[in-house]
Amino acid sequence: MNKKQVIDVLNEIGLLLELKEELPFKARAYYNAARALELEDADIDELVSQNKLRQVKGIGEAIAKKITELVTTGHLEYYERLKKEVPPGLIEMLKIPGLGPKRIQTLYKKLGITTIGELEYACIENRLLELEGFGKRTQEKILKGIEYVKRYQGQFLYSDAKAAAEQLLIEIGDVIDGISVISIAGGIRRCKEITKDIDIVAASENQQEVIDAFVALPSVESIIASGDTKASVHLRSGINTDLRVVSNLQYPYALHHFTGSKEHNTAMRHRAKRMGIKINEYGLFKNEELIKCSDEHDFFKALGLQYIPPEIRENMGEIEAAEEGKLPDLLKSSDIKGIFHVHTAYSDGSATITDMVNAAFAKGYEYIGISDHSQSAFYAGGLKPEALMRQWREIDELNESLRARKVFKGIECDILLDGSLDYDDELLSKFDFVIASVHSHFNLSKEQMTARILRAIANPYVTMIGHVSGRLLLARQGYECDMDAIIEACIEYGVALELNANPHRLDLDWRYCGLAKSKGVKIVINPDAHNVDGLNDMEYGIGIARKGWLEAKDVLNSMNLDEIIAYLAAR
Repeated sequence: MNKKQVIDVLNEIGLLLELKEELPFKARAYYNAARALELEDADIDELVSQNKLRQVKGIGEAIAKKITELVTTGHLEYYERLKKEVPPGLIEMLKIPGLGPKRIQTLYKKLGITTIGELEYACIENRLLELEGFGKRTQEKILKGIEYVKRYQGQFLYSDAKAAAEQLLIEIGDVIDGISVISIAGGIRRCKEITKDIDIVAASENQQEVIDAFVALPSVESIIASGDTKASVHLRSGINTDLRVVSNLQYPYALHHFTGSKEHNTAMRHRAKRMGIKINEYGLFKNEELIKCSDEHDFFKALGLQYIPPEIRENMGEIEAAEEGKLPDLLKSSDIKGIFHVHTAYSDGSATITDMVNAAFAKGYEYIGISDHSQSAFYAGGLKPEALMRQWREIDELNESLRARKVFKGIECDILLDGSLDYDDELLSKFDFVIASVHSHFNLSKEQMTARILRAIANPYVTMIGHVSGRLLLARQGYECDMDAIIEACIEYGVALELNANPHRLDLDWRYCGLAKSKGVKIVINPDAHNVDGLNDMEYGIGIARKGWLEAKDVLNSMNLDEIIAYLAAR
């Protein structure tokens, strides 16, 4: 190890000791040693080989031995052991401006937060407000700090990438002339839950002028590459973007090429080849003659296929279904008639029931289900029975003033370690609906977690299972569970599976939507909203539902008010 690497290790050991809440002098000793090496002119190899480390003020015998081990072997057993004792995400959190070891230790002990993603989600759910030493302003600063850190992760949530891409299109439209048509392509157009970059395809007969104007946009931080028809840039938002500019004639072919997954495009080329057609980003060619297509609908028609919506271009059966004319009529935003899984200020939301209800009805929904946290969720202000009674009285008063709309009384009820629920059956029977969710003990074995969820599904008062895998995208893997068994149990007991539309979750994973659909399990798309803006997350859930081949008939909350009232009464 060179001198800088040794200094970095010494500083990290100090941080690890602070995170472990060791005696302060221990961490200080390593910080002081790191600082001493920074000020020392002598080469680190010379200090070690000539046994001169002890002559450097600030380096004691014990640390001198550790530095020697680092320099001579390239590793340090003590350091490796410390790293195993502290969740790695806690070190990552230190990158957030203003967040030091003491606060991170509090977040870890009080809320079980081990990653930046978990911390961001906790801030969104207002879980830091009641922690000693925190508060609203601190929470806001942490969120801003997380935004700064996320710029350099290299991967982005679908929602963040989509927002950046849409803003870029607005900027391009305001600044650049000569573009006849432009579209987001790539993973964003396919509604991939995580993406690395933005792909944009534009049509213009002045390609070089468009490229030159694009790389000069104010939102461009640096130019990666720039040519006649393609430019790659790094945006100030932190995400890389590729712009491809083609002629108006080439646009439909390019849009298809830069939208589909690698697997979809490969399968499409093989199909075209069997038909004697050559396919690439510039066109469809039969004996070198261009098959003219005015749009993507013509493109698929020329290959004997139904139009394949962008979301499902993953080579997961869409080409075969399109050949047979059996593609599903994918869910649309207008199909959704109401929403469940909405939190309010009664638990960890920031808006009143009235605010959330008015915002939902302003979006045209016929119903909304209020579902704050149950009593075991102390970290989220879970509701004791007496608080529930107050909430129900407020909902009753609201419903008395409503016509052709309804507010349902619900709860997001914790699934406890043994699979039982957080309230007794007598109280559960009084809710209009119950969302059962796992919020603790994520490290159970696959068998234990599956049995836990299966017991909850079997409870006669459970309406739906919330965010079934427990994942937080870019932050936490889902816990181990047998999804096949869970889906089978949902069939047996008539329980719906939630597709949680919060962009940090998007859980149920779209890859399981088809299996649930084929078995007849209803999917319910919920915003898991903790404020009024959170209701807008439904668009991400709908995108994932489309990616999972879901139709309106597969989705519980595509039922109108009368239908959902009857459904919930039957439950």
